[in-house]
Amino acid sequence: MLIWINGAFGAGKTQTAYELHRRLDGGYVSDPEFLGFGVHKMLPAGARQDFQDLPQWRSGVITTLAQAEAACAGQLIVPMSIVRDDYFDEIVGGLRSSGVQLRHYTLNATAATLERRLRLRSRHLIGRVLRRDETWATQQIDRCVNALAADRYATHIPTDDLTPDEVVELIAADADLELIRPRLSAARYQLRRLEIGIRHIRF
Repeated sequence: MLIWINGAFGAGKTQTAYELHRRLDGGYVSDPEFLGFGVHKMLPAGARQDFQDLPQWRSGVITTLAQAEAACAGQLIVPMSIVRDDYFDEIVGGLRSSGVQLRHYTLNATAATLERRLRLRSRHLIGRVLRRDETWATQQIDRCVNALAADRYATHIPTDDLTPDEVVELIAADADLELIRPRLSAARYQLRRLEIGIRHIRF
């Protein structure tokens, strides 16, 4: 089964994906951003538009995720924002048409919540020194919030008043997944969050 975790920037997709993976037995987290950055590295700077607008990225995501899901011993977990209806239908529809059992979840939050989360993230040491600027992500909030509210992007999980653990447990319950590992303590969760953030630094 493929678990797609959608949401605006700052919604918590990556942290949710890795915590869900940690608490399950087996599985794999597959991030389509890596394919996008790979395509960018193969193109001259002037051709590096939003990689979601590149047809080779969209077709490559379908092919790669279908292969990964077939080879995965457990759930394949995919954290990725997609807010254009045509791209969503092309990729998610393409995966389902290829026989992939796919469950889609959108982590919703208000614009104020997303702005606060991005602001806190950018104030962190890693955010200030190593992570890419969050200005672009903040500028996308209204577009993402409005698009992802549509029925096409269900199942929706409102995250404003939920902890990351509660989000993971809601997804697991809806997808009928057995969580075999307990919640982390607050201190251990923050250390793991830092580790995941370091692993996802983009240069």
